[in-house]
Amino acid sequence: VTVLICFLFCFSSGVHGDSVTVLQAPEFVSFQKGEWPISGEKIPDLVALTMGFSVQEDLSWPGLQAGPLFQRPRANVLVVVRGVDSLALPQSVASYQLENPVPFTLDSVAETVHSLFAEDTPVVLQLAPSEERLYMLGKANAVFEDLPVTLQQIRARLSQDGSVLASLPLNSLSRNAEADLLFLSEVQVLHDITALLQRHRHLAKDHSPDLYSLELSGLEELSRRYGQDSPQYRDATAILASVLQKFGEDVYGLYGNSAVVEVVTVKSFETPLTRKSRSILQSSQSNADNPYNLAYKYNFNYSVIFNIVLWLMIALALAVIAIAYNLWNMDPGYDSIIYRMTNQKIRMD
Repeated sequence: VTVLICFLFCFSSGVHGDSVTVLQAPEFVSFQKGEWPISGEKIPDLVALTMGFSVQEDLSWPGLQAGPLFQRPRANVLVVVRGVDSLALPQSVASYQLENPVPFTLDSVAETVHSLFAEDTPVVLQLAPSEERLYMLGKANAVFEDLPVTLQQIRARLSQDGSVLASLPLNSLSRNAEADLLFLSEVQVLHDITALLQRHRHLAKDHSPDLYSLELSGLEELSRRYGQDSPQYRDATAILASVLQKFGEDVYGLYGNSAVVEVVTVKSFETPLTRKSRSILQSSQSNADNPYNLAYKYNFNYSVIFNIVLWLMIALALAVIAIAYNLWNMDPGYDSIIYRMTNQKIRMD
């Protein structure tokens, strides 16, 4: 059973500005401390390399050194928190500056895990409470089926027994304000995910790697509503720092100290300007099977399969030509005992 839970959310660490902070990592995943910035579009490659997978292009980044070939972490947790400049995290392995903070996803990493460990029915979980986006696959459908997804469900969960409202020092945060409830609901989701993993510890003991992805934007909404100098924003950043630190420690312990927990801090994503055009030759007729005229999903094994089929067909064609040429120029009386036996004067030995 493979749990493939993609846990992606924009988060700010103790380093000012956009950054990538490694909260937890096993000894065989060697992160080096230093001033080595990394581009936002390379984050999926970084996650893939920490899990022991290959990437299309070499990541020439000295922050991560090559580890053992036959040893990989059991899980990778990537956290991206939007709208925060810095969080005072008590402990971390290393932190790096994030350049070009463009939006990214871990879909390619999730596809790799799912294709390599398909027999173990890996679980994919992508969750963004603010956008009410949830995607589950495999065993996660049974484990996380009771996880609150919509804001209405999460707010109802806050009023139940065992909610985070009973243990968090709210201070200036209100239980009735929309922006405050969004932030508190995201904290509740973090708490519920660790609670479900503790209840189903067998998910962390399989031999297939797990991937967690969660996106949180509660701090961004608080900053937009109250401002970064408001007491609500300061109290929320303090709460989130302590909650994330505990969350990373809990996940790291559940996987037997064999999990990588990365935190990405993004003040705001940079959306590149793009120019969309439409060809005048484009057909106006809609296809029922593909109404949006989407291209098929590219398979990275295409080039390998193409070369295998191409050279195999060339080899078979050459073999057929060589056999046909030899058969055409063969002397029946000299080369074949079949034709020799057809002679009426058969020599008896």
